[in-house]
Amino acid sequence: MQLAPAALHNLKPRTVTGLWWLFLALACLPLLRLVILGFTGGLGANPLEFITHSTGDWTLYLFCLTLAVTPLRKLTGLNWLVRMRRMLGLMAFFYLCLHFTTFVWFDHFFDLGEIWKDILKRPFITVGVIALLLSIPLALTSTNGMVRRLGGKRWQALHRLVYLIVPLGVLHYWWDKAGKNLIAQPLLFAVLVGLMLVLRLVWRKGRAARPS
Repeated sequence: MQLAPAALHNLKPRTVTGLWWLFLALACLPLLRLVILGFTGGLGANPLEFITHSTGDWTLYLFCLTLAVTPLRKLTGLNWLVRMRRMLGLMAFFYLCLHFTTFVWFDHFFDLGEIWKDILKRPFITVGVIALLLSIPLALTSTNGMVRRLGGKRWQALHRLVYLIVPLGVLHYWWDKAGKNLIAQPLLFAVLVGLMLVLRLVWRKGRAARPS
């Protein structure tokens, strides 16, 4: 199935590289916005809450985009989209680290005892920390050298953790917003992520059912 215009299917390598840098620049814009707002006093009455929500939201947005690359590639036939997936995943991990840093630094000032208590006491934080821990091996093995060292099958098996990480991120987001009676956006993310995972299962079963 190729839903995209024919001109987008056979892009030159230089064009694909240019798109890679464009997507990277776009992924950096939320951080640039935070920096500018920080220097201009635009973070509002509660800067900590603003930074926490911004970094958390963009973590989830970028992880969802990473998960969406394969369905988009299959539906549009744009195989060069795969080139963007690893970068999007690393940017999602970067914002996740910023999100967690905000929690341990500005929220708890590196008080390990209080941090540990908060993780155990508040389920949505517990889930978020689990997602962070599961993301670390993916980030550490994101280089071409690690792909070769692990071998294609083992690398792919490890990176299927993203199918657990993203739902955990949605659950973290849901629990956080549900406490404030704001469930419309978490529900939208849950539906989109659920749809992407169902599509993957359908395509995987379809491949398994084909005669070898």
